[in-house]
Amino acid sequence: MHIVVLITVANKKEAKKIASVLLKNRLAPCVNIIDKIDSLFWWEGRINSAKEVLLIVKSRKDKFSKLVKLVKANHSYQVPEIICLPVTAGLASYLRWWDDYLR
Repeated sequence: MHIVVLITVANKKEAKKIASVLLKNRLAPCVNIIDKIDSLFWWEGRINSAKEVLLIVKSRKDKFSKLVKLVKANHSYQVPEIICLPVTAGLASYLRWWDDYLR
């Protein structure tokens, strides 16, 4: 099953590091990096805010456990956001490329 994984990180340097690790380990054929997002969240009993960077990672469900381990090993947060969403449809040729890369 194809998945998209959303990961927020502290800065662009960390985003590029994690993206590179995932690509080099063939856990993702593509990672989009969206800089300068405003995040509001509950942490330690109060509402906090931060400027963050969002990674949009394309992967497959069978790669998710290893992906999580590598992200956690390279992430600066105590509790990183790592959310997996299923891909229910997509351009067939794009999904074939996705699968070919992850073999």
